[in-house]
Amino acid sequence: MISLKRDAQGRLVPATGRRATEKSSYKPNQTEDFKVSRSKFSDFLTCPRCFYLDRVLGVIEPSTPGWALNSATDELLKKEFDICREQQIPHRIFKEYDLDHVIPFKHEEMNTWRDALRGGIIHRFEDTNFILSGGVDDIWFDTKTEELIVVDYKSQASSNEVEPVTYLENVYHEGYKLQMDFYNYLLNCKGYKTSPISYFLVVNADRTAEGFHGKMTFSETLIPYKNDVSWIPNKVREMIRIMNSNTVPDSHKSCENCANARVRNEYV
Repeated sequence: MISLKRDAQGRLVPATGRRATEKSSYKPNQTEDFKVSRSKFSDFLTCPRCFYLDRVLGVIEPSTPGWALNSATDELLKKEFDICREQQIPHRIFKEYDLDHVIPFKHEEMNTWRDALRGGIIHRFEDTNFILSGGVDDIWFDTKTEELIVVDYKSQASSNEVEPVTYLENVYHEGYKLQMDFYNYLLNCKGYKTSPISYFLVVNADRTAEGFHGKMTFSETLIPYKNDVSWIPNKVREMIRIMNSNTVPDSHKSCENCANARVRNEYV
């Protein structure tokens, strides 16, 4: 997709290809705190070269439009669960999955933890100047084990049945599982005990309906996922080591962004 740079008022402005401020970029071996979000950590895992160009050298990727429909379903789900959170009662879907002992977690920082842009769950990694952050969709509380359950809302429109095995084995959902691991890790670092099982709440639009008629019908499915946080510290250390290097790392062999840049350089 070809993207044109616009300002906050929607006016076309010159595209520089670089970040607007130096503060958004990391200088190798700097002593000032530097924040790395869950999405940027995911970028590092996907392609270290693209991540380095962005976070260290300040080369910004072309902008992409937001997912307005997905955001709308997320907001509506949050409103629904917040009603149960305020009353401290199980959500209607819990009974279907034998989770009557689970309630939405009520905490004064809940809204902050869900705000990925301006807040999120924040943790300083070990004794470094790197601040890790991630905005969760929801957190539930197991009244039996007194563990927190990390939840991520997912919206889709697939004609395939939503069920645990195929959903979690889908190669395009690998990043979803990394998300869950990261959120659990942050909560653990803050001293919270989390359940070994997290959940994806998948809402799937019905594409077999006879027509639109001004509305869409969604099915709701809870997909349990056994999270694993053990791999994260070593990967964060690797990320920090690369960011403190003055050498641009190799790209992932399947990275389309890097491939596109190489081919463009052959002609320009």
